[in-house]
Amino acid sequence: MTGFGQAEGTVGTSRVLVEVRTVNHRFFSPSIKLPGAYGRWETEVREAMRLKVSRGHVTLTARSERLATQAITVDDERFAAVVAQLRDLHDRHGLSGGVDLAMVLRMPDVMSAPREDEDTGTAADLIAIVDVALDHLGRARAEEGARLVTVLRERLEMVDAALQRIALRAPERLLAQRDRLRAAVRELADGLAVDEGRLAQEIAILADRMDVSEELDRFRSHITAFHSVLSDVGGEPVGKRLGFLLQEMLREANTTGSKAADAAILHDVVGVKEELERIREQVENLE
Repeated sequence: MTGFGQAEGTVGTSRVLVEVRTVNHRFFSPSIKLPGAYGRWETEVREAMRLKVSRGHVTLTARSERLATQAITVDDERFAAVVAQLRDLHDRHGLSGGVDLAMVLRMPDVMSAPREDEDTGTAADLIAIVDVALDHLGRARAEEGARLVTVLRERLEMVDAALQRIALRAPERLLAQRDRLRAAVRELADGLAVDEGRLAQEIAILADRMDVSEELDRFRSHITAFHSVLSDVGGEPVGKRLGFLLQEMLREANTTGSKAADAAILHDVVGVKEELERIREQVENLE
């Protein structure tokens, strides 16, 4: 969710530079810094940001600079009135010297510079620049996302390899547990006859309790769904969907670990959970 974008354009009589930065955040958290003349359009800017960024702390900064063509203007009517008034005063009071240009221009309201709040353009002018900056930001984020997808797929391959080892080990573990239970029963019986039917029933119950095939099947289906979401090119936000799938994977890993009763399987389950945590940290950086 990190990225940077900028754009320039004209708003009224000013040149405006808009910069947008994003850093990771679980939700959409905007921070907007506009020149005073544009402060009244903050709501429109926030909405434009929300439409193109759904997650992340987004900082938008706009700076404006008045165009050089906006020169100081002289009010011709006011200039003529001041000249006439000064000449009248000069003649009536017999003053020495004459009326010159510098004297007239120093009089109030003869010259005027554009005010800061004058001709600031429209909200649409500013939003057009904001949209371009957000588009540049989106491309930067997409490039980072593509690199991150590669990392996530590599970690999922490690998880899948561990699941394959667990699937291979599970039947062997059941046989070992069965033999261990038979040996324990015979030792406790101490030569007495053992009800083979009841023993077989207990072994079947044990096998059912230790069976992790359903958990592994669901886990693999979540991995397939995860890959499918990563391949989604529709442009829709995927972070929350991936987060949900990770929660389901962790649930299956915990259940598998609780049924394991086997050191090798437990070792792989711990490894899977570590990889899921690493993936979760990265998914939090995805929109």
